Amino acid sequence: MPVHLVDHPIVRDALVSLRNKHTSREQFRRAATRISVLLAAEALRDVATAATTVDTPLGPADGARIGADVVVVPVLRAGLGMLDAVIELVPHARVGHIGLQRDELTAVASRYYSKLPARLDASFVVMIDPMLATGGSAVAALDLLRRAGAGTIRIICIVAAPEGIALVERHHPDVLIYTPAVDRGLNEQKYIVPGLGDFGDRLYGTI
Repeated sequence: MPVHLVDHPIVRDALVSLRNKHTSREQFRRAATRISVLLAAEALRDVATAATTVDTPLGPADGARIGADVVVVPVLRAGLGMLDAVIELVPHARVGHIGLQRDELTAVASRYYSKLPARLDASFVVMIDPMLATGGSAVAALDLLRRAGAGTIRIICIVAAPEGIALVERHHPDVLIYTPAVDRGLNEQKYIVPGLGDFGDRLYGTI
């Protein structure tokens, strides 16, 4: 299975706040940051490390540092709401951006922007998009990353639908998805039910 369900008390607590329609914009942003940090930590669990030794005030200590080139790619615009949390964990990460616009009638995603770092073939790529609904946007973004040379890719999303998971698995079976919730499915407007509404609108106040 390509899905890794992230189960943690803080994740569950943050998710409840995000789902609650009465959560204020300020509280929503804080919950998005809290949950994104923990999801990113799980997605980066198997990132390569390199052994090192540092000098403490009392002597040398063996340890390990991240040994891979980490690239974080938010899918615009909602993915930007998770970016700072991931960068907090990996300050040296490079960042790419993919802009996709979903047609409200057909739910088909079209690209309007793409700027990716070079040499993705040797990178550990973390794609962030809070909602995995139909999977169309995710697959379109993954196609772009593959064409740019990306090999190892992880997806972080806050809520997923079975339909989106199935589409990603069909087109990119080696891409792992990290999420705390797989909801019932999609409604007629292709929104996740029960979901949490439009993440970008709630994050940016454009409701």
